[in-house]
Amino acid sequence: MSFSEVSFAVGWVAVALGTTAAYLQFRRVGRHGAHGVSLSTWTLFVLLAIFWMLYGLSVRSWPLLVGTVLALPWQLSILVRLRPWQRWDVVARALALVLVCSLAPALWWGWTGAVLGAGSAGTFTRVPQLAAVLRSSAVSGVSSGSWLLGVAVSSLWVVYYLGARLWAVLVVTALAGTMSLGIAVLSRRRQREAGVGLPSAAPLGP
Repeated sequence: MSFSEVSFAVGWVAVALGTTAAYLQFRRVGRHGAHGVSLSTWTLFVLLAIFWMLYGLSVRSWPLLVGTVLALPWQLSILVRLRPWQRWDVVARALALVLVCSLAPALWWGWTGAVLGAGSAGTFTRVPQLAAVLRSSAVSGVSSGSWLLGVAVSSLWVVYYLGARLWAVLVVTALAGTMSLGIAVLSRRRQREAGVGLPSAAPLGP
């Protein structure tokens, strides 16, 4: 079996784990509330999911396309629980960031520029959540287990992209996974300090 075949199989494992992770974060928010969960981060997750679906379709990456489609309903459900209609300014800023980061580079460098731009926005999606964890001692709604699972999923996607020779998305996925690791470690520390029970695991997409 060639490395490309192995990496393709790894991509489907990433799909399964990513979908599971999204569901577990949704369940976490349902049980513990949305304390410490960033509206900006999850708005960007949903907006970027649309971009990744289009990219997956363009490059005929069925694991990426299917994985995004399966995780999107859970991400949307989390977003609804955060009541974005009460903070349209946050939604507007997230939309502007996605448009600037993905569409503008695409006009100059095509899909490669769009991927690098959207990937940069994907890294930015973690910044509000990281800031929320740093600012607040009440982060019971943040599933540290889900973010750790997200790191594992990002690692699997890196292997898949390596086999598929999708270099731009490989780089941005590795960067996003590193940011997710920081959120996981910090949120777990906060929850231990507050004496909050930790979840077994939960989510993130490509």
